[in-house]
Amino acid sequence: MGFAWTIIVLVVTLGLAWRYLGSYMAAVFDGRVHFLAWAERPVYRLLGTSPEQEQSWKRYAGSVVIFSSVFLGVGYLLMRIQGSLPLNPQHLGAVPPALSFNTAASFLTNTNWQNYGGETAMSYFSQIGVLTVQQFVSAAVGIAVAIAMTRGFARRNSPTIGNFWVDITRCLLYILLPIAFLAGIVMVGQGAVQTLAGTVTIHDSLNGVTQTIARGPAGFMGPIMQLGTNGGGFFNVDLAHPLENPTGFTNLFYIWLTLSIPFALTYTFGKMVGSIRHGAALLTAMVIIFASWVTFTSYAEHQGNPAVVAAGVTQTATGNTEGKEVRFGDTSSALFNVSMTQTSDGAVDSATDSYNPMGGFGPMTGMMLGEVSPGGTGSGIYTILIYAIIAVFIGGLMIGRTPEYLGKKIQSKEIKLAGLGALVMPIIVLVLTAIAVSIHAGRAGPLNAGPHGFSEILYALTSQANNNGSAMAGLTGNTTFYNVIGTIDMLIGRFGVMIPALALGGVLAAKNVVPASLGTFRTDNGMFVGLTIGVIIIIGGLTFFPAVSLGPIVEQLSHGKFF
Repeated sequence: MGFAWTIIVLVVTLGLAWRYLGSYMAAVFDGRVHFLAWAERPVYRLLGTSPEQEQSWKRYAGSVVIFSSVFLGVGYLLMRIQGSLPLNPQHLGAVPPALSFNTAASFLTNTNWQNYGGETAMSYFSQIGVLTVQQFVSAAVGIAVAIAMTRGFARRNSPTIGNFWVDITRCLLYILLPIAFLAGIVMVGQGAVQTLAGTVTIHDSLNGVTQTIARGPAGFMGPIMQLGTNGGGFFNVDLAHPLENPTGFTNLFYIWLTLSIPFALTYTFGKMVGSIRHGAALLTAMVIIFASWVTFTSYAEHQGNPAVVAAGVTQTATGNTEGKEVRFGDTSSALFNVSMTQTSDGAVDSATDSYNPMGGFGPMTGMMLGEVSPGGTGSGIYTILIYAIIAVFIGGLMIGRTPEYLGKKIQSKEIKLAGLGALVMPIIVLVLTAIAVSIHAGRAGPLNAGPHGFSEILYALTSQANNNGSAMAGLTGNTTFYNVIGTIDMLIGRFGVMIPALALGGVLAAKNVVPASLGTFRTDNGMFVGLTIGVIIIIGGLTFFPAVSLGPIVEQLSHGKFF
């Protein structure tokens, strides 16, 4: 399938997901879907709660933190005693303490950053019972928070924003588990491996070579890692592995799975607040940014590799094929990479470290915008709403009126919370990058010198703060320094945005709606879309431009041309 047809199929199928999956999710969280009520009720009895027992934003946030802390501790413990647990045909020992802590925090925060090779470090029990389970629950937490914030806009004079335990149960039962199960059947049918039989050894008598091939339950892990915008693959080479991503169809299907829920949540938002136009406005902002980055990065990777040219090697193929799977090519690989970095997924089907300097600039800067185009499952919509509130505030100042969004006045408390949510990620990235390049343990990580080595550090810390998990792979991350600093980065990046988002939801839910007037600044038209995009670009651009200038930009200019 050509690149143009790939885009057409993706646009059509995502359009269907936006309308129908978005509407279905609104029905689920409004309590209008009941076909698994028999499974819901025992969960609520076990937790001592019910849909009628709603929570304030503080109790909702407290539940999120408690739930996440329990999974952090359990995940860490299970990896530390991995050698004593079943489903370990390779007899792998305990995962080291710093790496266990980093990995547990990584999968808990929907980052799925991997400082290990999955097939050589994690047993089947760890892959299934820790990592796959975490990919379900971390995605569900993000969606639940997005729905809670949405209720803040939808409700009037309400002290509550829902019940976390009910939201996460419904998300798992009605959305993530059914879709991931069906997608798993598709993947296994396409040739993805799904077995507990351990490795297989093949002897090539003709060439006298013996090869040991890792196998495992990868077929059903792939769908939830993409559907939940997780990205933590079973194999070390992730979705470049033919046993995890066997065909061109599965490659496209993985992209669709990754983008479907984040885009569809804009329709869910519009449906729940009673204005599909507002959801469509957010979708338009996401699509414009996403399409721009796909175009830019695909063009950059369709150029020759300057390092190969400088080495005097004649390139017979079009584009930068270094580090690419020949099954997918340069432009499809760029589409895949941008899709994974514009969400909080981070999976790869090509080596980002081998991208041209400006090709690597695309995925890196896409994350620096705050993962809002479309962002992760839940995190994308609640983060772009934070930017939208800032845009509303600026728009209100322009026309000399109190800013309003969906009839809710945006006042001092709201703009402070939005400012905190927007700035916590850039601050933590730049501070930790400064620390990493200032001490020996940080500088020892990159395998490359100069601007590319700096890019490897900046990319890693940007990825982790945005709960993305992709890497340039030229950074030696499995050290005590990078395991600890990365864990701090991921936890602050997750909860430093999530808690202000919940607080915004709570503050807005308590407000009444102000009737629109002729002087009201509209927030469902093209002007507002442009203003929101401008706010996103300015915050990301002004904050990160000096750092990016020291990395991919100066590396590209060192080759004598910008493209």
